[in-house]
Amino acid sequence: MIARLICWMMAMAMTVLTPVAMAEDGYDLWLRYARVDGAAAARIAAHASVITAPGDSATMQIIRDELQRGVTGMTGTAPMIADSMRPGALWLATPETAPALPLPLEGLGQEGYAIRSIRVEGQPVTLIAAQGEMGLLHGAFHWLRLAQSGAALDAIDIRSAPRIGLRLLNHWDNLDGTVERGYAGSSIWDWWRLPDWKGPRYSDYARANASIGINGTVLNNVNAKSDSLTAPYIANAAALADVFRPYGIKVYLSVKWTAPMELDGLKTADPLDPAVAAWWKAKADEIYAAIPDFGGFLVKANSEGQPGPQDYKRTHADGANMLAAAVKPHGGIVMWRAFVYAHDNPDDRAKQAYADFKPLDGQFADNVIVQVKNGAIDFQPREPFHPLFGAMPRTPLMMEFQITKEYLGQSTHLTYLGPLFEETLKSDTFAKGKGSTVAKVIDGSLDGHRLTGIAGVANIGTDRDWSGSIFNQADWYAFGRMAWNPDLTAGAVAREWAALTFTPDKAVVEPMVAMMMGSREAAVDYMTPLGLAHVMDTGHHYGPGPWVSDLARPEWNPVYYHKADASGIGFDRTKSGSNAIAQYAPPLAKRFADPRTTPERDLLWFHHLPWDYRLASDETLWDGMVHRYGRGVAYVAGMRATWEGLRPMIDAERFAQTQTFLSIQQKEAQWWRDASIAYFQSIAKRPLPAGAAPPQETLEAYKMRKFPYAPGNP
Repeated sequence: MIARLICWMMAMAMTVLTPVAMAEDGYDLWLRYARVDGAAAARIAAHASVITAPGDSATMQIIRDELQRGVTGMTGTAPMIADSMRPGALWLATPETAPALPLPLEGLGQEGYAIRSIRVEGQPVTLIAAQGEMGLLHGAFHWLRLAQSGAALDAIDIRSAPRIGLRLLNHWDNLDGTVERGYAGSSIWDWWRLPDWKGPRYSDYARANASIGINGTVLNNVNAKSDSLTAPYIANAAALADVFRPYGIKVYLSVKWTAPMELDGLKTADPLDPAVAAWWKAKADEIYAAIPDFGGFLVKANSEGQPGPQDYKRTHADGANMLAAAVKPHGGIVMWRAFVYAHDNPDDRAKQAYADFKPLDGQFADNVIVQVKNGAIDFQPREPFHPLFGAMPRTPLMMEFQITKEYLGQSTHLTYLGPLFEETLKSDTFAKGKGSTVAKVIDGSLDGHRLTGIAGVANIGTDRDWSGSIFNQADWYAFGRMAWNPDLTAGAVAREWAALTFTPDKAVVEPMVAMMMGSREAAVDYMTPLGLAHVMDTGHHYGPGPWVSDLARPEWNPVYYHKADASGIGFDRTKSGSNAIAQYAPPLAKRFADPRTTPERDLLWFHHLPWDYRLASDETLWDGMVHRYGRGVAYVAGMRATWEGLRPMIDAERFAQTQTFLSIQQKEAQWWRDASIAYFQSIAKRPLPAGAAPPQETLEAYKMRKFPYAPGNP
């Protein structure tokens, strides 16, 4: 009887400790802490039987809670919180709490950490050490990542510190709750009920970002409204800052250049006018009074109709430096976007940012960083790296990636962005000889800058899965991990994400990662092969529109970019054309000058070539384009087959969503292939290569497709 009672009590205890099984809807992201089998659970529990983490700050409480949550979820047993050291303890310590730390912490900064398996008084423990609490937080998430992914926990020796200082999400969220280029529902910022109601989604957001090393968030759209700087919205931002602070995340605001005129009736926004400078100083003081650790401003100016200092015959440096002076006493920074092109400038759009900013090198204040998109046009499926990287050695440059997939299938196409990030970061600028990579430009090591940054345009919304699909979460994850360490490979990050988000079982991880790693290249094939760009339909950028030619500005029209005619296709950016190649370092300019030495992936970006130009495969350009369109479609069909094979090992809800989205992707990849071929064939007047199926509909039918209410369309 007593034995039965004991068994019953143990069973009840396990019931209490075991998380209730919930539907896998994607809300938990990569922080699922799913229950593991008996041997794995015992292994984890043996290295986390006790958590020793002194301190009573909000951050230390978060660390203890997260470790308890993780270990309990994975093992079914909650670790104890204790001050004393015991075998199997997780010991979190700083020089303040443990002056005689047996780990060197030099070079780790305030966010880095060291994790090592050690013995204390003969007892095995795992030490997570850092200079301060933020480092401990990042270290705790790293240990949990190891535990979830099935890594060995008995011989850990890790040192990790971020290579890039500012690792930010840029939210293109509007005050009315819509999200420009948002494909995952409405804005998660409930401006109407803030600052009083701070729902749990805000802390879940901060937790997810902290787990991958993101340390800042720009709350509002770069196409900013002046209202964002009024007292009610400053109070709202302050409320969010209060939630995010214990997670090491600062808030920033996008600002509209003419805010002094719109809010307080100033007659000008001239950055050299003392009244304008005084207004911004007072506004900065007001913000910092509410948010003492406010990060600073992000500015889109003189771009796509947005006002800016050039309206007053001033430079971008004049504008940035005026704002920089306003926030500098508070330790703030200004991030000034280099995404500029003018409606009255007839030059190649790809050249205009370089032409505007290169002459200003060295003229920006020391708390200004220039934010540059990864490519010179606009987040295309593939672009060569932006020529500004490596061209402004006296100015800190900040990378801007787009996580939300405006041009890459939006929420339904599985197009993993890790390879795009890696391709860009590892591109060699040759600015100081071979090895002068884009990553070394933005981490400051190439030119000795201390102010460093990287931003990703967020793909987050109110959808339960946060990102519009389960696999879109991988892009958010990859951005954070590669922002922390730009040397990480896309494949390694994909394996991490798959193991954490689904299971560490190699029978699932390996086919899933193989599927992911080729997915972006497949999209390039079925959308923009061989260096084509910006051939999407107008406004919403959803689906093909290479025929569009009637927009108000020439550089908004796809025909501007592909320049297809009876003789050939492609944009001549050599000396015989726009000479954009001259904006790159001489070794690259020389390589791009000749189509035979230009990488075929960028061929039509730099060259206008005859339809019968011979590719490396000895195919004609026309035949090669057609084959690549088809290859992209075939890859998606292969992804569908791979995913179907994983059905027994994936929970029903997430399996069904991905299955449906892959079906949509295959249908739309076929649409892309057929519409593009129909249009370009009407110009090239060439037959399809042997075995290539004709388009399923007429060119006119494809032109008739309209999507006036597509999500995310401004």
